[in-house]
Amino acid sequence: MPALIVRLPNHLGDACMSLPALQLLAHNGFALTLAGRGWAQSLFAAYSWPVVPLGAARLERLRALRTWHIGHVGGRGLLLTNSFSTALEFRLAGLRPLGYAADGRRLLLSQALARPRAGSGTHMVEYYYQLAAQLVAAAPPVPPELSLRVSEPSAQRASAMLQAAGVAGPYVVLCPVAVGRHRGNVKAWGGFGQLCDALRARGVNVVACPGPGERARVMSATPNATLLPETDLGTFAALLAGGRLVVANDSGPGHVAAAVGVPLVSVFGVTDPTQTRPWGSRVTLVGSSAGWPSYGEVVAAVARELAG
Repeated sequence: MPALIVRLPNHLGDACMSLPALQLLAHNGFALTLAGRGWAQSLFAAYSWPVVPLGAARLERLRALRTWHIGHVGGRGLLLTNSFSTALEFRLAGLRPLGYAADGRRLLLSQALARPRAGSGTHMVEYYYQLAAQLVAAAPPVPPELSLRVSEPSAQRASAMLQAAGVAGPYVVLCPVAVGRHRGNVKAWGGFGQLCDALRARGVNVVACPGPGERARVMSATPNATLLPETDLGTFAALLAGGRLVVANDSGPGHVAAAVGVPLVSVFGVTDPTQTRPWGSRVTLVGSSAGWPSYGEVVAAVARELAG
């Protein structure tokens, strides 16, 4: 099978949205190796794709890419990133990858594709899929679901974590943190604490699982939720997959929830869902880039999902 090293996006949500592109390539006979942030090893643990973790230092990244290239003479590269720096690193490692013509890197690429124009309505799932489709003879339509697999060890760790926390029976997962700002605006909805208390009053098990360095913020946003310990992404994905419902901001955890197929209420307030909304038929979108939804709108969406 032809060897292909794929440079993953740097953000968790984008890595999830690249899954249909990766599956398309694997289905068409490519022996995939993924290159990206260290957490990709855990996120894609259920797949046979090796992961080359790329560190913070450029020299370290170049060594890792060169080592792969030496071991896969004739191997090809694909960039799901748009930056000049990632194209340069592949080129210095001996690879001339396929990618979108972005950030002045056209001459570094073996094939430079025109990016979908701004405002075209192209979702990021489609954006990555269209790029991967250039390497196959005939690509089917973009799948309606992401279908992220969860490994059995991850599922077992998630079950043990819930048991240790005393959570028995169905549960709802709240993901109240969204890292960073968008045009100076906070990306996190402020009603998670009130929603947690309302659900608990109805007898619903409510859990929250902080990402690295997020424990204090999660405790502040949802003080009465059952707080689980930080864990790896594979276990986190399994935790979400086993839930009755997930409520999340426009954030990486929301995309992981959509990827594993659990019902998701996705709360937007400052970012545009046209390109970045979680992808899947079990996603309920509330709010928009024009402003946060009211508390009542979110509660109504949650109530509909729990009644379904």
